Amino acid sequence: METAFRPISYTILFCGTKNSNKLHYQVPAKYLSTSSLPSLSLTFPSKYAIDFGRKTKRRLRFNGFISASSSSFERDPSQQLAVLLEVEGVLMDVYRLGNRQAFNVAFRKLGLDCANWTEPVYLDLGRKSAGDEERMLILYFDRIGWPTSVPTSEKGAFMKRVLREKKNALDDLVMSKAFPLRPGVEEFIDEASKDGVPVVFLTAYGSGGEKIARSIVEKLGDDRMSKTKVIGDEEVKQSFYGQLVFGKGVSSSMDEQLAKEVAKAASAERQRIAEEVASVLKLKVELNTNSSERLQNTIATLRAAAEYADVPVHSCVLVAGSQSGVAAAERIGMPCVVLRSSSTSRAEFPSATAIMDGFGGADLTVARLRRKLWS
Repeated sequence: METAFRPISYTILFCGTKNSNKLHYQVPAKYLSTSSLPSLSLTFPSKYAIDFGRKTKRRLRFNGFISASSSSFERDPSQQLAVLLEVEGVLMDVYRLGNRQAFNVAFRKLGLDCANWTEPVYLDLGRKSAGDEERMLILYFDRIGWPTSVPTSEKGAFMKRVLREKKNALDDLVMSKAFPLRPGVEEFIDEASKDGVPVVFLTAYGSGGEKIARSIVEKLGDDRMSKTKVIGDEEVKQSFYGQLVFGKGVSSSMDEQLAKEVAKAASAERQRIAEEVASVLKLKVELNTNSSERLQNTIATLRAAAEYADVPVHSCVLVAGSQSGVAAAERIGMPCVVLRSSSTSRAEFPSATAIMDGFGGADLTVARLRRKLWS
């Protein structure tokens, strides 16, 4: 199990000027204790100061060295909890509601009047292909006969056209008002908000893409969304871990130089994370598959979500509806609860903390999550 860290925003103040400039830079929370915060031999003028923000009530000053005040604020670790929710399959059972209909729309658009998937046909194809949609098409057309206009050499291109049209149709269906969220979602968000538990929606990964995922989250309404956080591609790239993985700078000019000096204080933590990143990248090179890249992106999303929630990784719970989410959570030591959907009803998740069928009642509630984690 790896050591968790909680990012804190350092605010660098240019004191003695009319307009103080601020730079927010995030570092692991392990360096916030007086005993663990290392000293740096810096030569910045004494008018520069680092403010750790309201929560910590700490202040550092550059006077040739760094020191920390004795006052501190730490949350009770036993009370820390944040809930990270995937979108497709968790907030909305997308495939149960629209996948079959989207295929039929695609067939009609391509002039395949003979093709129409009833629910029994769709379920049978899905079971025999383990959910692989290209395989579903092969099985179906092998059964009823391929269109005479499709030569054998063009079957691959034909299936890609069908899947492209199917995705467009599914996107339209999901964004329409006709498709509802899963029962109990709103009540779960309200319960978490009342209990002071951060809720983060993960839109940065998912088969439907970020635009579709955000449109699903928006069905919660402005009031509930204002009490939650959405983590998309941009938020991941701007996170501390995302900057390490994707090689982005943290700032520019003078601010960049100051941020680099502050980052040196967290060298041990950076080294540990760098080793993890190197391991992920090595896996990507060795396997050279989409799955390893997906795992890397999912891990980065989970870590970014923990940063924005300001809660250690091991105190976050991922509510997942996909194998990739479960695998990434296991990789970084994050507890994971699987919420079954039509696409995962027969799947197994041996590393999951729990497997549930829905929100509320005897299934997923904030109270049950707390008991699962801290009992």
